[in-house]
Amino acid sequence: MTVSPLSSASTPPVTSRPDQPSMQVKATTDRRAAELKKACQDFEAIFLQSLFKSMRKTVIDSGLFEKDTAHEIYQDMLDAEIAREVSRRQSMGLADQMYRQMEKFLPGQKNVKNR
Repeated sequence: MTVSPLSSASTPPVTSRPDQPSMQVKATTDRRAAELKKACQDFEAIFLQSLFKSMRKTVIDSGLFEKDTAHEIYQDMLDAEIAREVSRRQSMGLADQMYRQMEKFLPGQKNVKNR
């Protein structure tokens, strides 16, 4: 059995594509945009948690449940989780507004001064 060498006509030469650097920049920009969006949502969640905590202070204690450290910790954890879910699903618009303001400064964006 004789094995013939591969001819250069059957395999295309390996060259780098001219659009490859732009694809890498786009991937990096997309990743940074996703990170920025998450950071904005996290900020909104912290803001909402602070808002819930302030609102909870205005409610008069009925005395039905004993207020101890465990109850306060549970209440803080509940407020944090509710705030996180509200910012992810039913955003009040703060995260979106912050994202629109800051996305102008992501690498790869053009005409930063005009926006």
